[in-house]
Amino acid sequence: MNGRVTHFEIPADDLERAQMFYRDTFGWNITPMPEMQYTLVGTTPSDEKGMPSTPGGINGGMMRRQGPMTNPVITIEVDDVDKSLEQVEKMGGKTVVGRQPVADMGFTAYFEDTEGNLMGMWQSAR
Repeated sequence: MNGRVTHFEIPADDLERAQMFYRDTFGWNITPMPEMQYTLVGTTPSDEKGMPSTPGGINGGMMRRQGPMTNPVITIEVDDVDKSLEQVEKMGGKTVVGRQPVADMGFTAYFEDTEGNLMGMWQSAR
């Protein structure tokens, strides 16, 4: 399990308003992907694969606010989503949304930690 924070997601009631806010306030690169009902958010330069090229930098996404994503979520990179969800459960957390494919890029899942925080997981397709 890698364990590094690799991504964030910001839910929004009004996507266009939120996109404009973060673009105009912080200079973030906003790329709507209507076919996925998602917006890519670039906070740092990326390489040709879309991965941050600045050490320690992360990029994120934005989507319409809907349960269970009602607050910002940080996403942790893992080697195996299924094994990591098993470990979450073993340690007292719970799975909220199980493993889901994201196009051909990889897999995501969401879990609740022992403090009730919603967190994300990411496994690259490699």
